Amino acid sequence: MKQNLPASSEVKEFAAIDLGSNSFHMIVIRIVNGSVRILSRLKQRVQLAQGLDRNNRLSAEAIKRGTDCLALFAERLQGFSPDNVQAVATYTLRQAVNSEEFLTAAAQIFPFPIRIISGVEEAKLIYSGVAHTQPDCGRKLVIDIGGGSTEMIIGDEFTPLAAESRPMGCVSFSKRFFAEGKISEKAFMQAYKTALSTIEDLSWEYRNLGWQTVIGASGTIKTVSQIIQENIDKSGLISAENLQLLIKRVLKFDHIDKLKMPGLSEERAPIFVPGLAILHALFENFRIKQMYYSEGALREGVIYSFEESFNQSDVHQRTINSLLKQFSVDRKQADRVAQSAALLGAKYQHWKNPEQAEEMRLMLHAGAMLHEIGIAVNHNGMHKHSAYLIKNSDLPGFDQAQQNLLTHLLRYHTKALKLNELTEENRYAAQDTKALIILLRLAVILNHSRSATESTEKFTLDTDENAAQWELEFEQGYLERNPLTAQELAKEKEILAKNHIRLVFK
Repeated sequence: MKQNLPASSEVKEFAAIDLGSNSFHMIVIRIVNGSVRILSRLKQRVQLAQGLDRNNRLSAEAIKRGTDCLALFAERLQGFSPDNVQAVATYTLRQAVNSEEFLTAAAQIFPFPIRIISGVEEAKLIYSGVAHTQPDCGRKLVIDIGGGSTEMIIGDEFTPLAAESRPMGCVSFSKRFFAEGKISEKAFMQAYKTALSTIEDLSWEYRNLGWQTVIGASGTIKTVSQIIQENIDKSGLISAENLQLLIKRVLKFDHIDKLKMPGLSEERAPIFVPGLAILHALFENFRIKQMYYSEGALREGVIYSFEESFNQSDVHQRTINSLLKQFSVDRKQADRVAQSAALLGAKYQHWKNPEQAEEMRLMLHAGAMLHEIGIAVNHNGMHKHSAYLIKNSDLPGFDQAQQNLLTHLLRYHTKALKLNELTEENRYAAQDTKALIILLRLAVILNHSRSATESTEKFTLDTDENAAQWELEFEQGYLERNPLTAQELAKEKEILAKNHIRLVFK
């Protein structure tokens, strides 16, 4: 049910609760200037699915674990209006023949309604959570491996085109194939083949729709990415090759108690191997080459369902606008710098990874709009404050790699430049990061005098293939009419020279 969110000047808090098969999660947020700010996340391992018997009856012990967790959540939500809280239950309570018994017990200590949602509704909410927290990347396949079910969705922007939920999850498969914690290649292959047969009818339809990007959400996929990052590939990219290497390493262990790997938590270990088998089947069935991890999932989808207007705007820009208001940034100056940055970015043609050119221009725009947010802390060291604020903020629409890149842009948009101190980002070529920083620095310089600066679109920009030689040529008389700009460019020439970059301007 849609709620009317407060006007930008009014602040209210909202909560979304996900009663999953393995864990219960709660997220509490505040709407600030039309954007979501996360206040807290709470997670409790409940293992509800472990309490389902062969007749799909939920045990009294599992019900007690669930209601104990809800009592903790209720304490955090004291003072909340029921209109501002949404709690949804998924696979296990969908399956439980005595789900009403659980809901009755929950109502005694949790004064908010709980909805048991269908698998398709769960899938669509997961897609919404991903779409609102990840950068737009065209058509995407979103996958979420839960405790009892797995959701698979293809969509464009905020609209799901195909959404399915199938009864295979890391908790249910753990009970079925890895009893008593024993690990074997035979059990792994049985789990894999069962998962494959559960989803093989979707293969043609989904591959026919197609996608540009595959995004995974929730615990199993997060853990796989962490283990790959710690043991195989620093980028944490879940590629088909990296996944095979991980499976081979995992199958060297014969029991969950012995399964010790950097990146694998003690809590996740008991259900990791069945989740890995399901992920293997998904990669094979849909012929997935690589998958990225998303922090957004069901809970975030519930949060964004509070307000329909969230689905009608660009997530990047919504986040930027919120930060501009929050830190009282001079919007006219930000727009001036962004306009110059766009002109410079359009003239730069030597991206090391040309397939990322559009993403680079989007990041340049974000850096130009947000470079002055640090003034809210102090004008002195503003660039450092701006970088700190970005690094430590929730940025819906920006993934972790983009947030790191934006932090670098703001940190080095002015003053001293030490390119050798940049931390390496596996997703972005070092040359492209360097070029982006230089483009933003030049855009800031061209607007150094703020409204007193004469704006110009009449200039050329030439660079070499290595981004080591830069030549700016302005219309005749421009630098004479703008001596401060000429002076700042002369200073920039010296700074870049110390970084082995040659700047010529005339």
